[in-house]
Amino acid sequence: MSNSSLNKPTATDDAPAFLLRGNRFKPLSWEAMSIEQQQMTRAVLGGQRGNMQGPYNVLLRSPEVGQLAQAFGAHTRFNSSLPLALNELAILLIARHWTAQFVWWAHRRIAEEAGLPVALVQAISNQMPVPKSLPDDVMAVLEFCTELIQTRNVGDSTFKHVVKHFGERGVVDLMATMSYYTLVCMSLNVDDYPLPDGIEPELVAHDSNSLNSKVKFSI
Repeated sequence: MSNSSLNKPTATDDAPAFLLRGNRFKPLSWEAMSIEQQQMTRAVLGGQRGNMQGPYNVLLRSPEVGQLAQAFGAHTRFNSSLPLALNELAILLIARHWTAQFVWWAHRRIAEEAGLPVALVQAISNQMPVPKSLPDDVMAVLEFCTELIQTRNVGDSTFKHVVKHFGERGVVDLMATMSYYTLVCMSLNVDDYPLPDGIEPELVAHDSNSLNSKVKFSI
C-alpha cells in the first residue's frame, strides 16, 4: 500500500498536525474523529512520542482503551526502571516473536544507539544463537524474556537473575514492557500496518508450519 499522499502531517486552525497511516483500519481524519478520539490524539501528540505512528490509528477505534494503552505505553517506554538498551531488548524480542516489522524497524536503531550489541540484534533478527560473553545484565533480560515467551513462565534461577540486577521492580517493569508491546504488535499485525515508503521488511516470517518458532540463544 502506497502512502505517498500521507507523507506529511497536516494541520488546520482547529486540528493539530499529525499523520496517521493504516491498512485494514483506514486512517482517520480529525474531522471524522469523535470527541474521545480527538482527546486521545491530543494526549499522544502532547506526550514524549509527539507523533501518531504505530498502533494509535488502530487504538483510536476504542478511544477509552486507547487512552489507557497510550499512557501505559508511555510509562513502559520512557519511565521504565530498566536501562534503555535493555528495555529496548525486551521490545525487540517481542517484535521478533510477532514478526512485527514496524516495531522492529522503529526500535532496532534505538536499541543499537543505546548500546545494545549489533551482533546480538542481528542474532535475534535471524533467530540464531546469540554471541557468547554478553554482559550478565543483558543475559538476565534475554533469558527472562525468551523463557517467558517460549514457556509462558520462568524458572527460579531466571527470576532471581533479573532480581539480582534490577530488583523486583525491574521484573514488573520488564513484564510491563513485554505486555504493552505485545498489544502493539498484535494491533499492527491485525491491521497489516504498512512500513514507511521506501523501507523494506527486515524480518523473515516464522515458518508458517510451526507456531512454536523460537528465538534461540546460547549461554
